[in-house]
Amino acid sequence: MGELLRVEHLRKVYEPATEAIGDLSFTMRAGELLCVVGPSGCGKTTLLKCLAGLLRPTGGVVEMHGAPVTGPSPAMAVVFQEYGRSLYPWLTVRGNVELPLRHKRLSRVERARLVADAVEAVGLAHVARSHPWQLSGGMQQRVAIARALAYEPDVLIMDEPFAAVDAQTRADLEDLVRDLHATRGISIVFVTHDVDEAVYLGERVLVLSGAPTRVRADLPVDLPPERDQRSTRALPRFTELRTQVYEQIQRAKRGQNVAP
Repeated sequence: MGELLRVEHLRKVYEPATEAIGDLSFTMRAGELLCVVGPSGCGKTTLLKCLAGLLRPTGGVVEMHGAPVTGPSPAMAVVFQEYGRSLYPWLTVRGNVELPLRHKRLSRVERARLVADAVEAVGLAHVARSHPWQLSGGMQQRVAIARALAYEPDVLIMDEPFAAVDAQTRADLEDLVRDLHATRGISIVFVTHDVDEAVYLGERVLVLSGAPTRVRADLPVDLPPERDQRSTRALPRFTELRTQVYEQIQRAKRGQNVAP
């Protein structure tokens, strides 16, 4: 598949003189699931905001389909960690998922079809008339994912989306992301602090340095495409990969910003 996203010499400086991103470059293929990890405070969220057009870079370029991203792009959708703040408590599940579609020139019938499809895809058809406050944290995050899916983005950007849920719910949501990626061919940029999660989910893992951020390592994940929580994590290759990623992050914490 061809190149979808290109980031070249990206730089972001917050006034007066805080350099969050130093000189960051990478590309992403269409249909790829790319995981991004790095030390705490290294600028992962800043990077995602630049990718999504929510933050203007100080230098460099972000391109989607060969065109510069200069503002919020209809080709991208973002799922944040704090799902409780991103959902409207007075709207039902269906209403929350439909809301962004009201900004598109779609018929009422088409909106209803997209909403129903997205809600079904995340396993929430049985609670479509419920409100977010009636749902568990994991189900609320599924609503946020459904809302992004219904928008039909070229790239789904996920900013530590499972950090606030329990371990079992996190595993279920990881498998949901894997399933959506496999069945829908959606391109995903997934930021996480969890090394195991990055290796389990990703086709590649991008390891960032400490701030000012650069790409420290770009590691292909050569695990079987069919994965499950028990057997995949028991593979010797899974252990080798997670060790490689962990070591790169530890070196980044010590300020060794250039990979050996």
